[in-house]
Amino acid sequence: MMNVLKTVGLTAMATMILLSPANAEPVSVQAVMVPQETIRMDFGDGSNRFVLMVRREGESEGTGALANASVSEFGWHDIDPPNGGDPRGYLQFTTDNGDVANIKFTVRAVFINDGDKPRLADYGFWELVSGTGQFASMTGVGTLTIKSASETDRLFSLEGELGPRP
Repeated sequence: MMNVLKTVGLTAMATMILLSPANAEPVSVQAVMVPQETIRMDFGDGSNRFVLMVRREGESEGTGALANASVSEFGWHDIDPPNGGDPRGYLQFTTDNGDVANIKFTVRAVFINDGDKPRLADYGFWELVSGTGQFASMTGVGTLTIKSASETDRLFSLEGELGPRP
C-alpha cells in the first residue's frame, strides 16, 4: 500500500511540474547603439548641464528572447557634470519574425575620476512594459549598464529575466 501511495504521489508531482506555466528564462544581451537623431539642449546658465534627446539603433547579441534583434533607443539623458545624470527612455527590440518588446529603462549616471578625465558610470534597471507576438504575454526585469563604445556610440548591456505574465 505504501508503494502505491508513493507512486501516486510522485506521479501527481510530476504532472503538476509538467502542467505548470513555463518558468522565467535568463536574458543577457548587449548592443552597440549608434546615434541616428540627436537633439541637445544646453542650459546656457554657466553650468555644464545639458539634455540629450536621442534615437540610436543597434543589433543585440547574447542569450535569451531579446538576443539577435534590432534595437532602437528613444532616450532622454539629463546630464549635470560633475554631479551626475539621469538617463531614461525606451528600448524597442524587434525580432526577425516581427515580434516587438518595449523595454522601459531608468539609469543613474555618476562621474568617476579616471585619471585625466572623469568618466560616466551608468547603472540602472529595465522592465518589459509591452510587446507583440511572443512578448505580448510576458513580463521581465533586470539591470542595465551603458558604456562608451566610441566617442558617439554606446554599449547597452541588459541582464535579467523574461517570463510569462502571472
